[in-house]
Amino acid sequence: RGQARRSAGRSGRGREAMAAGPGGGSGGAAAAAAGGPGWRLPGRVLELVFSYLELRELRSCALVCKLWHRVLHGDENSEVWRSLAARCLAEEALRTDILCNVPTYKGKVRAFHHAFSTNDCSRNVYIKKNGFTLHRNPIAQSTDGARTKIGFSEGRHAWEVWWEGPLGTVAVIGIATKRAAMQCQGYVALLGSDDQSWGWNLVDNNLLHNGEVNGSFPQCNNAPKYQIGERIRVILDMEDKTLAFERGYEFLGVAFRGLPKVCLYPAVSAVYGNTEVTLVYLGKPLDG
Repeated sequence: RGQARRSAGRSGRGREAMAAGPGGGSGGAAAAAAGGPGWRLPGRVLELVFSYLELRELRSCALVCKLWHRVLHGDENSEVWRSLAARCLAEEALRTDILCNVPTYKGKVRAFHHAFSTNDCSRNVYIKKNGFTLHRNPIAQSTDGARTKIGFSEGRHAWEVWWEGPLGTVAVIGIATKRAAMQCQGYVALLGSDDQSWGWNLVDNNLLHNGEVNGSFPQCNNAPKYQIGERIRVILDMEDKTLAFERGYEFLGVAFRGLPKVCLYPAVSAVYGNTEVTLVYLGKPLDG
């Protein structure tokens, strides 16, 4: 394992040198990384070595050469990703149905790194040991939220959110910038209460932004209310600047348009004591 880490360290230095560009000594370092012994190792041996490395080291290795990139990304269920998933994820996350819609081990690792942040949430909530579920403590007259570890300023992204306890009077899912508050006094629709967040209140089916109701959602007569445990898929398209929702296999439509070109984070806000909310990042949405 020590040798594997030293190899990754050399790979990382090669990657940094290549990124430096002309005048940064890239040629010699890149040639050293690509021409070293690791270049000639069989793919199965490289896979075994890589299985001892952490995600940051793997990212460096993937940039060294085409062979290393192919070994790392050719099979998302390879021993590399199985080993990393076993080290990163809690046993509960792997043995329960939390990640049932994330089919590969690489996808499971990615979902963990996009889960709720333990450092970017209300003081009245905590993230459970499974790594994906928020628990709100029974604090009176408080609305509490959480953002994920990673936000998006480009690309298309999808994630699932579901409530595992009562909704209370307000239960909002959506997106927020880093400037949006994650705690406030009273029982209010925190997500959507300012110009830094956009939310869908599952209790009354209202869309919320800048402290105003932007209409009902979905836009149909007698739209069904959310049922506890029902998974809602959220789709953020930073190219079209839209936020949309799906329920099961039903596309509910675009909820918000004209989103700003800033970094936006998946987020939720809740008011009910001991309620729990789970969020799982799925990756790029599948069209159709």
